[in-house]
Amino acid sequence: MRFQPLEKLINLHDGYRRHFRFDALALLLLQDQGEVYLIEPRCPHREHPLENARIEHGMLECPLHHYRFALTDGRLLRASEESCRNLKTWALVYEGNEVGLLLPD
Repeated sequence: MRFQPLEKLINLHDGYRRHFRFDALALLLLQDQGEVYLIEPRCPHREHPLENARIEHGMLECPLHHYRFALTDGRLLRASEESCRNLKTWALVYEGNEVGLLLPD
């Protein structure tokens, strides 16, 4: 596994959101209430973009159909229509003054 840096810690702040792509892997790095999360950038329900999703009390709400997911583990908390899978999340790795993730070699 190799460390893939995403952002310098000094650049993170509440409201921070940034997309990343590594081959077929699409990611959304965000910070809310001092916590940093790495999630898939589209809702698993209907693939709506999540960069403008509302975040409240550790929950992310998709702006299209108001599905809610826990940011810590991606668990589906509320569905307004049919159920869907959980939101994919990735563990963050801190190395020096950067945050990133581990990718296969």
